[in-house]
Amino acid sequence: MAERGNARAMKTRRLGQSDISVSAIGIGAMSFSDFYGPTSEAESHAILDTALEHGVTHLDTANRYGQGRSERAIGSYLRANSAARDRFVIATKAGISTDAEGKRCYDNTPVHLEAELDASLGRMGIEAVDLFYVHRRQQDLPIEEVTETLGRLVAKGKARTIGFSEIAPSSVRRAQAVHPVAAVQSEYSLATRLPELGLVQTCAELGTSLVAFSPVGRSLLTDSPIGYDAAQELGFLRSNPRFVQPNHAFNIAATDRLRTLAREMGEPTAALAVAWLLAQAEHILPIPGTRSVAHLRELIRGAELRLSETELAAIDAALPVGWAHGDRYSEAQSGGPERYC
Repeated sequence: MAERGNARAMKTRRLGQSDISVSAIGIGAMSFSDFYGPTSEAESHAILDTALEHGVTHLDTANRYGQGRSERAIGSYLRANSAARDRFVIATKAGISTDAEGKRCYDNTPVHLEAELDASLGRMGIEAVDLFYVHRRQQDLPIEEVTETLGRLVAKGKARTIGFSEIAPSSVRRAQAVHPVAAVQSEYSLATRLPELGLVQTCAELGTSLVAFSPVGRSLLTDSPIGYDAAQELGFLRSNPRFVQPNHAFNIAATDRLRTLAREMGEPTAALAVAWLLAQAEHILPIPGTRSVAHLRELIRGAELRLSETELAAIDAALPVGWAHGDRYSEAQSGGPERYC
C-alpha cells in the first residue's frame, strides 16, 4: 500500500546540478491568469499562501501568462510578504513574441531576451530569477548562441540558472556543451509520455532537471475533469484534440479507470497522477497549476505518497502507454515545440 507522508515535510529535489533545492512539486502559475477559467489576484495569493504552508517552493511563470498578469500577481504577493522571496525558487520564461503583422513568432536574440527578463523582474519586484528559460526556440538562431546569451544573463546576476522549454534531446546536448542547463521543461504525464523517448534519459545523463508541466493532463487525470461544454468556453481547450468530440468522451471513459483505482486506494486521482510521475525518476519536477486551494492540497498529497511497485503497475495497467485519444496539441497549437520522434 502507498505510504503516508507528513504534510509538513515536503520532499525536495535538486535543480539540475546547481546548489538550489526545490520542492518535489511546484506551482505552474499559468493558472494565475484566466487561461483555464477566471481567477483573481486574491485567489492566486491564496494558492501561494497554501504552497508555503506545505513547503511548496518551486514557482514557475512566464511573461506570456496573461501578458504579464501572472508575474504581477506574484510580485504583489512578494511585496505583501517580504519573507516569501527567500522561500520561493522562482522561474520565468521569455522568447515568444509577435511580428509586425501581429502573428506569433519566436525571438531568442540577446536584446529581446534581456529586455523581457528585465520587464519580468520589474513586474515581480525582484533583482534576479532563480531560473530563466527560453520559452520557445528560434530555429534560425543556433542554440549555442542562445545559450551564450543566457550565460551572460547569469554573469550579470539577473538569473541564477538557465533552462529551455519544449526542446529536443539533441538540442539539450548542444546547449549543455556551452553552459550548464539546469532544467528543461516539457509536458509529461500519464497522458503525454513522449519525453520517455529520449528526453527523460538525456536529462538524467546530463544532470538536468526535467520540469513536467500539465502533470494531471489538463484535468483529465483528476476527480473532476473539465466537461465538454466547459471546454468550449476556454480558447485553448476548445480546439485541443483531446477535448473535442468524440475524443473527449473517449478520454473521460479511459481516465475513469484511474479514478476507480484512486477511489479503491482512498486517494485523490490527481495525487496518484503526481505520485506516479515523481516515481519515474529523481530528476523529474512536476509543476501542476490550479486556481483552487482544495485542488492544490490534492496535488500536494501526491508528493507525500510512496507508491509500491504493485500500485505503480496497477496505474500503468489502468492507463497504458498510448491510451489517449487525440494529440496533445492541434496543428495550430504545435508551432514552437521541437519534434524529435
